[in-house]
Amino acid sequence: MEILMQGLVLLVSGMGIVFLFLSLLVGVMNCSSRIVQRFNYIFPDDAPKKRKTVRQSAVDVCETRDDEIAVAIAVVAGRVR
Repeated sequence: MEILMQGLVLLVSGMGIVFLFLSLLVGVMNCSSRIVQRFNYIFPDDAPKKRKTVRQSAVDVCETRDDEIAVAIAVVAGRVR
């Protein structure tokens, strides 16, 4: 019975220590968030850069695929010589 009590004490003390550590961690993160927001004007974030990419519209892709499908069906049917 004594071993069971020692195990229970160890369980409660270990879970208590973990709970206290995580509570402390949440508090420190909240405080650091407030500090960073207060001094954010010193080093503001850069504006995101716009990418120069050529994108096909969905209509162009569908038309291309429709043409390719029509050619493939015609070849299989033997109508294109």
